[in-house]
Amino acid sequence: MVTPISLSILLCLPMNQDASQSKPTQKAETMEAQIPVRMQYLVSLPKGYDKEEKWPLVLFLHGAGERGDNLDRVKVHGPPKLIAKGKEFPFICVSPQCPKNRWWNPMELEALLDHVEKKYKVDADRVYLTGLSMGGFGTFALANHAPKRFAAIAPVCGGGDPIHALQISSIPTWVFHGAKDRVVPEQRSKEMVDALKKRKADVQYTVYPEAGHDSWTATYDNPKFYEWMLKQKRKSAK
Repeated sequence: MVTPISLSILLCLPMNQDASQSKPTQKAETMEAQIPVRMQYLVSLPKGYDKEEKWPLVLFLHGAGERGDNLDRVKVHGPPKLIAKGKEFPFICVSPQCPKNRWWNPMELEALLDHVEKKYKVDADRVYLTGLSMGGFGTFALANHAPKRFAAIAPVCGGGDPIHALQISSIPTWVFHGAKDRVVPEQRSKEMVDALKKRKADVQYTVYPEAGHDSWTATYDNPKFYEWMLKQKRKSAK
């Protein structure tokens, strides 16, 4: 499904110095611009979708290897893979595709969420975010960009900037990594977990002792992961 959506941003621009003034002056002005965003995504609706007023939403972010313009690549790992094999989930699952040679952009992803929440029957208090590898980094980045939007996040073999731990400390978080990961060192997740613990965050950390970079198969195949996620509700309004 190819869906064009619009992203609104605010740019604060300083005024030029007034030559008639003896001292430099400046003031803030606001310009509102419409930035077009075009993003492909997979969407899966739960069985009985029409019978309920609203449903939980899981936003899944793939890794670097699945970038491009072929949505079949997104089905290689994670929830989209399981859905393609016939797995039924009790939530709406949205899996966007990042263009080739790019990284996940938090503003674009938030625009996608705005679009999805308008189009589908989404419970805004039960929106969950997860991703693997590049998508794990994207999970931390998007949560930092919009921390009040998510009921829970689950970064898999990713990482982030520990300085942002305070910003996301109110979000229940479950982090996963393989101890033998040579692509993204396990230390990247541990740094985030340690920083979150210092902020008294509700954070869990699962390290698979024998796993390399593929710590996602065990994670997304685990029913307890989804049970934990779906128990979480957003603590504050957006």
